[in-house]
Amino acid sequence: MAAEFILETKGLTKEFKGFVAVNNVDLKVRRGHIHALIGPNGAGKTTFFNLLTKFLHPTSGTIDYNGVDITHERPAQTARRGIVRSFQISAVFPHMTVLENVRAALQRGLGTSFHFWKPESTLLHLHQQALKLLTEVDLQGFADELTVNLPYGRKRALELATTMALEPELMLLDEPTQGMGHEDVHRVTELIRKVAQGRTILMVEHNMNVVSSIADRITVLQRGAIIADGPYAEVSANPLVIEAYMGTADAALQGAH
Repeated sequence: MAAEFILETKGLTKEFKGFVAVNNVDLKVRRGHIHALIGPNGAGKTTFFNLLTKFLHPTSGTIDYNGVDITHERPAQTARRGIVRSFQISAVFPHMTVLENVRAALQRGLGTSFHFWKPESTLLHLHQQALKLLTEVDLQGFADELTVNLPYGRKRALELATTMALEPELMLLDEPTQGMGHEDVHRVTELIRKVAQGRTILMVEHNMNVVSSIADRITVLQRGAIIADGPYAEVSANPLVIEAYMGTADAALQGAH
């Protein structure tokens, strides 16, 4: 039987020349949950994600994934286990069509990602699979559109589709609604809710309305340390959290009820 927690960090710490960016973090992500990681700017959220994806090595502490210690694995090993990070940058090819982008991501899963010189006919078997993924993120009508022409929110939906093409068990979403207008925020929030079915999501997100509407659990970081962890109602009422945001997010926290 699969473990209750898909991801667990114990005492995870990262220091940069005396500056502690992530400070003794014990985090448990429950399988099948949408888990939000929030906190003021400089709280250590991005550094924490970089530790999970092995772009940084911890000073101390451990990372367990599906009950296996993956602390010292290389980034590619960890990705093959099913931990995939999205939205870190716009990770799509602007001058390929929307369908071609998803098909390229599907190729990675086959181990043929570098076979770009092969005739296109060899990729036709991926066509239906790519269209299915585009339908999941409501992009079926944009399949033949050049990616560079997509509105910003739709590009983010495409990034979601290319991430899903890698069949992640745990999706790390880095600021999925950053820079979006209200309509796009709503659309992408609903897409995250939809693609979370049968998957686990750990997301860094600033928008409290998004967090309050879809997160099963929230962890708050301040100066690299956890100051609160629990469901939204509990975390948003925590005096330490309100103080950490110095009133700026307090309004957002209260307004999101």
